[in-house]
Amino acid sequence: MKILVTGAAGFIGFHLARKLLERDHFVVGLDSINAYYDVGLKYGRLGVLGIPREKIRDRILVNSETEPHFSFVKMDASQTGHLDECFRIEQFDLVCHLAAQAGVRYSLSHPYAYINGNIVGFLNILEACRNYRIKHLVYASSSSVYGLNQTLPFSTHDNVDHPVSLYAATKKSNELMAHAYSHLYGLPTTGLRFFTVYGPWGRPDMALFLFTRAILEEKPIDVFNDGKMKRDFTYIDDIIEGVVRAVDTTPSGNPEWSGKHPDPATSPAPYKVYNIGNSHPVDLLEFIDVLEETLGKKAVKNFLPLQPGDVPATWADTKDLAWDLNYKPRTDIRKGVRLFVEWYRQYYGVTR
Repeated sequence: MKILVTGAAGFIGFHLARKLLERDHFVVGLDSINAYYDVGLKYGRLGVLGIPREKIRDRILVNSETEPHFSFVKMDASQTGHLDECFRIEQFDLVCHLAAQAGVRYSLSHPYAYINGNIVGFLNILEACRNYRIKHLVYASSSSVYGLNQTLPFSTHDNVDHPVSLYAATKKSNELMAHAYSHLYGLPTTGLRFFTVYGPWGRPDMALFLFTRAILEEKPIDVFNDGKMKRDFTYIDDIIEGVVRAVDTTPSGNPEWSGKHPDPATSPAPYKVYNIGNSHPVDLLEFIDVLEETLGKKAVKNFLPLQPGDVPATWADTKDLAWDLNYKPRTDIRKGVRLFVEWYRQYYGVTR
């Protein structure tokens, strides 16, 4: 099949493109390559996929030099006309929409970036999928949608109407928008709520990357909520396996769905939402201990209060993932951290 992967220069999109290529799909990657974090890392990921930085031009499709089934276009999904032209020419079978303005804290200071990237961009994707009869849209949501929910583990069958950041609100909006299109136009959509993804080629704004760099440079690390945090850290390979299984499983309507007792995770329309998480929350201080042990260096900890937009704990209920897709993430935190550190040292040439 021919599959569009938006956010292909991003952390998850890059890994997904590689996996789909391994499965002999034709993949077109799309990314705006914005400057939210180091663009060198984004171009580095594309380089692994055989797309040289010097050949990338706005809205020009570039064929990979090493992957015969991969091509890439630098494009912003929030620009309607250009995206429509891409769909018209390429005639995709499926779409994996991972492009988004990421980051909870950044949304406090740059709200319009989230409306443009996550709302307008997603609407354009939905419209293109509707107009060009895409067989299945798989899109990235986030564990952030659980907001003030304190019932652990977090279940997709729970109400999630109390987000605590604009980023979370845009992701919840994506799920609502997807449902409307599934209901109105019969577009099959699957939303995936990712839980604290980490691993090689990860995002520099996330804890593991920040902590690793600071510890190696003997600088303090910021430990929020005085370390009283739990996160359901999920290794990138586990995330990708979950995404691929979702791609392979087109949702159909739930015949038992009732408007009197509405289930947020399903619908009479071809709509479904899943959690993808390790289902094993780890204390932040334990996580730092594992990283210190892996690096062979101790961290200097700067304890700070809980930040606006943050929640004290995340924990994924993945029963539906196991039941419908026969899959459960299981990479141990020690193994995952070790693999990240090995990549980090190699990529940045750090030997000490």
